[in-house]
Amino acid sequence: MSDTRPFFASLLATCAIMVATPAPAATPPHTASPYGDGGVSAFYDTDGVTLPAPGTMIRTEDMDTAHLPDGTARGIRTLYSATSGVGADTTTAVSGQILLPRGKPPRHGWPVIAWEHGTTGVADVCAPSWRGYSSRDRAYLARWLAAGFAIVATDYQGLGTKGPHPYLLYRPEGYSVLDGLHAALKQFPTLLRNRIVLVGQSQGSGAALGTAWLAPTHAPDLNILGVVATGVVAGFRVPANAPHSPIPAVYTDPTQMDSAFAMLRVEGTDQSLNPTRDASTVLTPEGKDYARQAQTSCLHNLFDYAAKKHISSPALFNAKLSDYEKSHADAFDIPDGHIHMPVFVGTGLADGEAGTAGQYNAVAAMCDAGTTVSWHEYPGLTHNGAVNVSAQDSLPFVKRLMKGKHIASTCATLAPPGPIQQATPGIPWNN
Repeated sequence: MSDTRPFFASLLATCAIMVATPAPAATPPHTASPYGDGGVSAFYDTDGVTLPAPGTMIRTEDMDTAHLPDGTARGIRTLYSATSGVGADTTTAVSGQILLPRGKPPRHGWPVIAWEHGTTGVADVCAPSWRGYSSRDRAYLARWLAAGFAIVATDYQGLGTKGPHPYLLYRPEGYSVLDGLHAALKQFPTLLRNRIVLVGQSQGSGAALGTAWLAPTHAPDLNILGVVATGVVAGFRVPANAPHSPIPAVYTDPTQMDSAFAMLRVEGTDQSLNPTRDASTVLTPEGKDYARQAQTSCLHNLFDYAAKKHISSPALFNAKLSDYEKSHADAFDIPDGHIHMPVFVGTGLADGEAGTAGQYNAVAAMCDAGTTVSWHEYPGLTHNGAVNVSAQDSLPFVKRLMKGKHIASTCATLAPPGPIQQATPGIPWNN
């Protein structure tokens, strides 16, 4: 498989079946919405609510821990205000959850893992605080809980709450994370400590890196110690004289993506950036049918529907697409690769979803900009398989951060990866 495989075919964030969390209240009927709104409980509704300043909790409710990662002593569903990050810096409501580990909280509260989830879809029902986590992510988050961290997790803007989900846009994702941390720390000052590590996978890796880039200006009061990113899906603007030339890859052309990701791009990203335009004008009849699926279904249902109907990306769009997406590239790429804290990157060398070229490009951009990067490559591991295996290295990385110890950079030995490897059989989630 070529490593120039379309970048957005990479965003397979969760390949295991999602575990549904029982509805906390009667679920209203899902109504047709161009933004995938509806299908969740009244908890997520802010109609008639005057939103407080960004970083303020609107409401919380306890969750059933039986459906949360092992080791969760208490799960709290959250709804808070955040800076939008799309267009004018308006305030929006964002949902998420807080998971507390077992045991007595430390004197100053539990240190925090800010979890940035991978691709789930653009419909409200795909929000992890409502739908639940995959078995892979449940196991992964359980390791952080067992290590003595609380988890503060955002759903991101537009998932669970009204409006489009700005899929893969680092600024709204980053604001959702940072303002969610502000809200959680203010609401639970004795349970959570302002010592934070950003952890993300796939779409969430880009969100974590974008959050880290935004933090010094948007949230300088947050004590963010570092970043853990696996299956990296992120782009940085690269200067013409960069020491490491990017490996060519296709990043933003929906006609070359997997059909499910292409539709999430148009229904989420493009709808966010073009709020006054009708996305259906760029769709063929087949595309309009698939868009309706994306407005009510999550990622794996879209995969199944595309397989059943033999849907391919080029058949979804008409000639108006290129004009509709004009000037969108600037919204994707983080302006430069300088991250102000150490970054751990875990890459499976059998990652045929994100590919390895794009991950190398992201690491190279950060290294060239002076970021301390610890890049770990895992032979025979896929996009999904590398997540839990990489914890054997990312947990010690985070413990060093917590102790204030030096983090060694691997930038001096940076080299392009070879062809994508075959997946090693017999490893959990290594599909």
